[in-house]
Amino acid sequence: MALTEREFHGTPALALQAADGARVLVTLHGGHVVSWVPAGGHGEQLYLSPRSGFGQRQAIRGGVPVVFPQFSDRGPLPRHGFVRNRAWQLLRSGDDADGAATAVLGLVDDTETRAIWPQAFALELQLRVSGSQLDMTLQVTNTGTVPWHCAAALHTYLQVPDSAQARIGGLAGRPYHDAVDGQARTQHEPWLRLPGEVDRVYAGVDGMLELSADGDGAANRLQVAHAGFADVVVWNPGPARCAALPDMPPDGYRHMVCIESARIVQPVVLVPGQSWSGTQQLRRLAADRSPAAG
Repeated sequence: MALTEREFHGTPALALQAADGARVLVTLHGGHVVSWVPAGGHGEQLYLSPRSGFGQRQAIRGGVPVVFPQFSDRGPLPRHGFVRNRAWQLLRSGDDADGAATAVLGLVDDTETRAIWPQAFALELQLRVSGSQLDMTLQVTNTGTVPWHCAAALHTYLQVPDSAQARIGGLAGRPYHDAVDGQARTQHEPWLRLPGEVDRVYAGVDGMLELSADGDGAANRLQVAHAGFADVVVWNPGPARCAALPDMPPDGYRHMVCIESARIVQPVVLVPGQSWSGTQQLRRLAADRSPAAG
C-alpha cells in the first residue's frame, strides 16, 4: 500500500508515494496538501511558511488550502470559508495499475458548520500522484433539501527561488479584478511578472498556464491546468503585506506565488442531490521545454 499514516507538526497526516517515488503529504486538518515532490529528484514544489501554525483552529499557511464555501471576504462567512479548519477523514486509498498513488479525503456538515453556514454538504478531495504530475479534485455535493450556491478554490502556494524572477504565461487577453486597487482590467502582456503585491482574479480561464520560476530560464517550469474550475487567482503579498502577516517570515513573499484554480465569478449552484467537481493538475515540465509564451 502506498499510503502511510504519520504526524506532521503534531497533526495527523497521510503520506502517499507512487511506485516511481513521487510523493504527497496531506494533513487531515483541513484536508490540506502540505508537500508535493515529483519523481526524478526535482525536490519540493510547494511553499509552506516556516512560521505557519498547526493548531486545531488555525489555517495552515502554504501548501494547498481548500477554500469553501466562500472565497476571501466576498460574503459574510469567515475568510475563505471554514473547511480548512475542520478535521477531514480518509475515505479510501489505493494504487492504480500504472503505479500512481491515490487517496480520497472527505468532510460532511455537522452542528458546528451549520451554525456558521446552515447548509448540508459533502466534500471529497481526491489526490493522485505519479511521475511529474499531481491531480487534485474537489467534489462538492448538496446533501440537503434546498438549493444553495458556493465558491470553491484550491489555494495553491508554489515554491520559487525568487518571485521577482518568476513569470506566468497563459493569461494574455484575460479580464481580471485587481484586489489591490479594486479595478477591473484586461491583461495584455504575454507574461505576468510579480514586481510587488499581486492579487488578481482572472475570469474564464480555460487554457493551461505555465510558471517559469527562473524567468527566462528553462530549468524550472511548472504547468497548471484545470477542469471544472472557471477562474484563476494569482497572489503574492509583496514585501509590505508579507511583513504584516504573523504566520509568514518577512521575506516569505520572495519564495512563493499562488496560482489557484477557483470558481468565484460564477458561483457553483447545486440543487438537492447534485454534485460539482473541479480538478487542478500540476505538472513539472522537462528542462528543455520552450516557454508557453514569448
